[in-house]
Amino acid sequence: MQEKALKTIFNTHKEKALFGRYIHTKHITPLLEKHANSFKITVIGQSVLEENIYSITIGTGKKKILMWSQMHGNESTTTKAIFDLLNFFLENSLAKSILKACTIVVIPILNPDGAKAYTRLNANAVDLNRDAQTLTQPESKVLKSVFNSFKPHYCFNLHGQRTIFSVGKTNNSASLSFLSPAQDKDCTITDNRKVAMSIIVKMNAMLQKEIPNQVGTYDDAFNVNCVGDAFQSLNVPTVLFEAGHCANDYDREEVRRYVFQSYIVALKTITEEVIDLEDYQDYISIPQNKKLFFDVIIKDAIHDNKRLDIAIQYQERLIGEKLHFIPKIEKTGNLSPFFAHNHLNASDNVVLDVKSNPLTIGSENDFVIINNVKFSLKFD
Repeated sequence: MQEKALKTIFNTHKEKALFGRYIHTKHITPLLEKHANSFKITVIGQSVLEENIYSITIGTGKKKILMWSQMHGNESTTTKAIFDLLNFFLENSLAKSILKACTIVVIPILNPDGAKAYTRLNANAVDLNRDAQTLTQPESKVLKSVFNSFKPHYCFNLHGQRTIFSVGKTNNSASLSFLSPAQDKDCTITDNRKVAMSIIVKMNAMLQKEIPNQVGTYDDAFNVNCVGDAFQSLNVPTVLFEAGHCANDYDREEVRRYVFQSYIVALKTITEEVIDLEDYQDYISIPQNKKLFFDVIIKDAIHDNKRLDIAIQYQERLIGEKLHFIPKIEKTGNLSPFFAHNHLNASDNVVLDVKSNPLTIGSENDFVIINNVKFSLKFD
């Protein structure tokens, strides 16, 4: 399918009720009600704080796919794309072929408490993606119960990543990243890993035409406590999706489209049975992510009579019902090995805060003063 057609499909079916980064159960409940006559909506359990956890069952085919999003509550881009996907399933000819071939179970928000608090962890401060074996948390038990009862042939583990990741050592932000997780400590490239790799290769081929050199992979070091590794170790091909960052796309609305398009390509690959185990060679050639980006770098500042660079990383902070991006001084020194999504040039001037004090690591500043001119550090 041509990328232009995929973009048109996205624009047609984008769920306009969802926008930005702060998405929790209150936002999706009206959408679940909207889709209740078209898909099977089920309460599959409750969170620590007794919030409902929902699943959506779509399609009637023999190929079974399990998808879950917001295992980490502050990673919502893949959730937005899920509801775009539901709209697509309602009224598209390609959707009909997918739904005839596949049965898809989607858990849109696995960690509703974390989603509401905008935190990675659940209400017991546990990372659900490190709880796959001990299953100490109710949300982990819900996911494992669905996995055991549904018996999927494929799993899509849907996440979001920070703005710090580059594609390899390049000045290219990792806008989308993937992983076919390891299933043993030797990271053996098994056939079911090759299946996941082939799906990733198909998605990457589409994405390279839209965002060339902006797709990465993660290190596949094995950790059976991680859900993806655990399900892969049970011989179920598992694909990790990580929604990343495009230029000044802090609401993740542009990346949302690429996630949606990746869903379509992945489901089409499974539906049409075009998985090729030899694709793993192309998967291996996708660069691995590096942590080489800051949100802002101020170049050539003077501090204590020395020239240095100043790195700013945004802190994502929920205030009321609104998410704020707070600029924080993260690092100073020679930052030539690093990249930034936005730049300021101090041109060998001292950089001060709005109270005319020198900047210090750890301080939070919306603005800086350079040569008596006030500059905003917020590009979101």
